[in-house]
Parts: sequence; structure tokens; C-alpha cells
Amino acid sequence: MCREEASELSSLKPQLEELGVPLVAVVKENVGTEIQDFRPHFAGDIYIDEKKHFYGPLQRRMGGLGFIRLGVWQNFMRAWRSGYQGNMNGEGFILGGVFVIGPGDQGILLEHREKEFGDKVDTADVLEAVKKIAPVK
Repeated sequence: MCREEASELSSLKPQLEELGVPLVAVVKENVGTEIQDFRPHFAGDIYIDEKKHFYGPLQRRMGGLGFIRLGVWQNFMRAWRSGYQGNMNGEGFILGGVFVIGPGDQGILLEHREKEFGDKVDTADVLEAVKKIAPVK
């Protein structure tokens, strides 16, 4: 389901470039061809955080019981109907998120943490936050 969100965020790339803001993904692992398979869906740079520092000291996980949640199945079906397929490789239980981070003291302008698998950020919220980034002087 992250591929669906990656594609939606990538659709913002022209607007982000116009505003001078890079599009970056931080992933936790590269199992097999996972990143290579992800690249067609994401138009920005991809960094691997194998030590999971970016995920913080309290990594948010959704265990196997997450698969019985209605919202997860609805998100899965939405992504599948849109033509996105995932994989069953790797760890797979750490929830992701989307952040818009401004320079210096500006810090985090948008923080979207997945509540369940497939809980996507609203791209309009991303653009609104990006427009608040103060230029570096």
C-alpha cells in the first residue's frame, strides 16, 4: 500500500521542485529487489535507514492482528483496485508516515503517522505544509 501513497506523493514533484523542496523517502530495509521495485512508484531520492534511527526509539508497529481490522482490508482493496501490489518480503509490521520538515528551527510542519496499514496522508495537506517552509537565508 506504500506504493500507492508513493505514487500520489510523486505527483506533487513538479510543485515541490517549483518551491525548492526535495521529495525523499526513508525506508527501513532493502530485501531482494524491494527498492528497485519501489522506484517506479517514487520520483524522489530513496535512503535506507537499516538501524531505524529515523523511526525513533519507540517504533510503531501493527502486529498480525492488524490484518483483521476492517480499515486495513478497505485500504488493501483500494490499493489493489488501483493496480498496486505489495510484497510479503521483509519485516512488514512497522507503520510508516509522511513528514514535511522545514530548515533549521522551523522543524516539523506536517506529521502524518500511519494509524493502520494503508492510512495515507492527504496530498493537499502536504502541499499546504510545504508552502509554509521559510526560505533559507
